[in-house]
Amino acid sequence: DFNYASSEIKNSLEKKFKNKGNNILEKNLEAITKVLDNYEEINIDNSDIGPIEEEKGELTIFEVLEKRLGNKIPVSSFMENYDGLTPPATSSFERRYTSSIAPCYMKENCIGCNMCSFACPHGVIRPYLLSEEEYEASPNYVKDNCMELSIKSKLYKFTIAYNVANCTGCGLCVNTCPGKKGNKALLMKDSQLLIDDKEQKRFEYLEKNIEEKRVLDKFSLKGSQFIKPKFMYPGACAGCGETPYLKLMSQLFGDNLIVANATGCSSIYSASYPSMAYNTPWANSLFEDNAEFGFGMKIADLTMKESISRIIKEKIKTASDDELDILEGYLSNPKENDEKLYQYVIETKDKDLFPLKNFIKEKTFFIVGGDGWAYDIGFSGIDHVLSNNYDVNILVLDTEVYSNTGGQTSKSSQMGGVAKFAASGKTTQKKDLTKIALTYQNAYVATVSLGYNMNQTLKAFKEAVSYSGPSIIIAYSPCIAHGILKGMSNSLEEEKLATESGYFPLFRYHPETGFKMDSEADFSKYYEFIAGEDRYRTLKKINPEKYKELLENNLENAKDRYEYLTKLEKNEEK
Repeated sequence: DFNYASSEIKNSLEKKFKNKGNNILEKNLEAITKVLDNYEEINIDNSDIGPIEEEKGELTIFEVLEKRLGNKIPVSSFMENYDGLTPPATSSFERRYTSSIAPCYMKENCIGCNMCSFACPHGVIRPYLLSEEEYEASPNYVKDNCMELSIKSKLYKFTIAYNVANCTGCGLCVNTCPGKKGNKALLMKDSQLLIDDKEQKRFEYLEKNIEEKRVLDKFSLKGSQFIKPKFMYPGACAGCGETPYLKLMSQLFGDNLIVANATGCSSIYSASYPSMAYNTPWANSLFEDNAEFGFGMKIADLTMKESISRIIKEKIKTASDDELDILEGYLSNPKENDEKLYQYVIETKDKDLFPLKNFIKEKTFFIVGGDGWAYDIGFSGIDHVLSNNYDVNILVLDTEVYSNTGGQTSKSSQMGGVAKFAASGKTTQKKDLTKIALTYQNAYVATVSLGYNMNQTLKAFKEAVSYSGPSIIIAYSPCIAHGILKGMSNSLEEEKLATESGYFPLFRYHPETGFKMDSEADFSKYYEFIAGEDRYRTLKKINPEKYKELLENNLENAKDRYEYLTKLEKNEEK
């Protein structure tokens, strides 16, 4: 009975979405009405269906799983992966076509700033620099959308291209683009039309044939985006606030990056087998021990480097003059001379050092996870890492809610926020992880918000990794669970307002150079910010007796936080 079914579905939707913004309930009810008004019954005559052709050739495990035929995979297929290793960057094999719209590039309105690439959560939009030879060898569908760009007095052909097949259509690139004279260099268009116009083909040509050119400082906004990410096409929500930080991390440190990832959103969209978004060593551990897991990686690497040093000390006794320069150079300054030793070992295939070749170069270790891990279940591990003096970096993707498991409240959730297990609004204030981290004066501590200041984010990453002790960066990450009224296509704008209003202040503390505030707070914008998200605006409906008190306390907590941080900066100035 269609009437009964539609009535039950509508009742279910009202219970689920009655307190949501963005007219979600009305849109769902309208969709059901339109289906009932326009459906047609179709009779399928099986006699017209011919024999189904069997797949020819041997499919890879990736292809089999992509076709949802995992039950047909024999155990013997995994013999080469008995230790759990999986191929990197397999997400690049996928062609998802999940969005009906994607960006179209118009070179005449482009200023070559690379902000669109910086903002893209999925790494689908990238800038390319073509040498004269590469440009001349390119097909017309590439040449036609190139412009001239001078970098350090050298002329290149510049273009923006995008992986239409894996674009989620979030629109962040378009919203971020400053354009020229009021006209954007990017415009969202029908994906199929873009594919017909060879835009996907253009992207694939550039990816395959154009050499990466690191012509600018990688710690600049523009320069960082000329580096191909080693984190691409994650399975995250459109407009995700977390993934741009991971993509940037992979661009800045990807050549030597090793990631320990806590279970949560960041592990699921990064590596749901067989789709791996990273093209650099990555491993997942549990909520409760990921910090210790990543810490152990660093200790293991140091142990292997100690073995290398012991071997070198023995070799020096019988080394030639040329070998002596390389071996002694490494012992005196491993960071400066690791490349020379590595090349020597590769060329000579030294029987003692060759088995340890992968441990010669300096590594950058990042321990990554969300606030559920960092503030709650894995907090003791983070505390342990910060209390030691090893060179390990922690990146907390702070969504202020357990994003991966349905939007439960966490210790990072703010007072008055509505979430699962805090259905009437959270009645306690947010745990101040930054204040706790700052008690360890040996640790580098920073908060970042990409939408507020991209350059401040770059500075924090650079300082954290160059510092020889522990570091922690807490990154504000808008989430679909926040219920942003403007939509996730405005997640960067939401990050900006969160910081401008004093909700999420930015600072950097370096043990050697001191404390620096990187943002100011205009608390007159505070209620504008929280009124733009369902997690706060629904509180009035759900808890009319307490909503005003909870949100006022939320504001007071923010003022106390900001005052505490500004006092730290003033103390530094004295």
